[in-house]
Amino acid sequence: MNRIRAGAARSAPSRRNSRTATGRGARADVRTPVRRGLPAWARAGARRPERTPSAGPGSRPPNRALALGPPTVWGALAVTYRLTCPLAQGHGLGSRLATGAFLLAAGTGLVLTVRRTLLRELRQARAVAGAAQRVVLRPLPSRVEGLDLAAAHLSADRGALVGGDLYEVIATEHGVRLVVGDVRGHGLAALGTVAAVLGSFREAAHDEPELAGVLRRLERALGRHLRERARTGHPVPGPEPEPGATEDFVTVLLLEIDPAGRVHALNCGHPWPYRLGGHGAVPLARAEPLPPLGPFPLPAALDAADVGRLPPGEALVLYTDGAEDARDAKGRFFPLAAVLAEAAADRPVVPQSVLRTVLTRLLRHTGGRPADDVAVLVVRNGRPARACAGPAAARGAGGPSAPPRSVEQAAGRTAR
Repeated sequence: MNRIRAGAARSAPSRRNSRTATGRGARADVRTPVRRGLPAWARAGARRPERTPSAGPGSRPPNRALALGPPTVWGALAVTYRLTCPLAQGHGLGSRLATGAFLLAAGTGLVLTVRRTLLRELRQARAVAGAAQRVVLRPLPSRVEGLDLAAAHLSADRGALVGGDLYEVIATEHGVRLVVGDVRGHGLAALGTVAAVLGSFREAAHDEPELAGVLRRLERALGRHLRERARTGHPVPGPEPEPGATEDFVTVLLLEIDPAGRVHALNCGHPWPYRLGGHGAVPLARAEPLPPLGPFPLPAALDAADVGRLPPGEALVLYTDGAEDARDAKGRFFPLAAVLAEAAADRPVVPQSVLRTVLTRLLRHTGGRPADDVAVLVVRNGRPARACAGPAAARGAGGPSAPPRSVEQAAGRTAR
């Protein structure tokens, strides 16, 4: 009640002053409430200040003006000298030499300025492109769940960081899951397919309890990508194009390493990895792989093959066919198995050292320019021996170097 009476007493003079001032054309004395939480320009009753394009820190016009400024200055100096300097108007030998020297200096400065600007823009474009490509094929950590990692990729396209090869390592509740693959084609043209396959694997590796479910998810993602690309490239009304219409395929190798070091695999047309240890460099398995993803559907019965156990201290080298198919000037293939055997002779096996040896010898063999994309992934079991001991390890104590029968059985089931 007190607040109501006080407000009424204050409002009466305001209305009286308003009526009195209105007749004289003066401003009405109307009290406005205080607007809390508003900016200073709003509380003062002023209009909101307009933002000019040059006010922003990342505005384009100032940067462009700065880029065009030095060439304009050099050009203006040359024109001013030619039109106003008395020495430039002379016809003697000294005048011509001085004019030529000045114009040469101005032209050199103009060329150097433009060159520096273009190089700066080129470096910025490469940095942006590299960041975008690293999102697709992101760098791997040096260690995942006790496994030491080292990976590298060489693109056949000059200046590209990624191409048609892919790899990824993810720690899940089902074990550490790895993928390595090779898309038909090479370079930046295959980057879209690489992104589709890797994106599907990064999600399915956590969701699917079985490795076969991960592979089926990859097949569906690849089929969607190929159908969408076919529709975009051929916008003709009609039925949906078939996945094989684009004649694209992807070779994929999926591995799962459990805490005991047991390795399960599903292979779709990809080279088997090499195992490095005291026995040298031997293939992980010799079973016939499934067809690549894309041209043919996966079989109804799909079981991951048990390819043995990776003891502590041993390593797996996963690679794409660009490493084995690389040729020198005389047409000779790169001896990958011999190079890995030399690298395995150094004990202990260090993934970074193995990767460095393979890439150095490969670039030397091809003259620094591989004709196809190359990806190499080295995985070493760096877990302590007691961590790999247990019932699962005891089941695999039959010898890791012997070809496991489960691989042949899995190949037989898929063939039927």
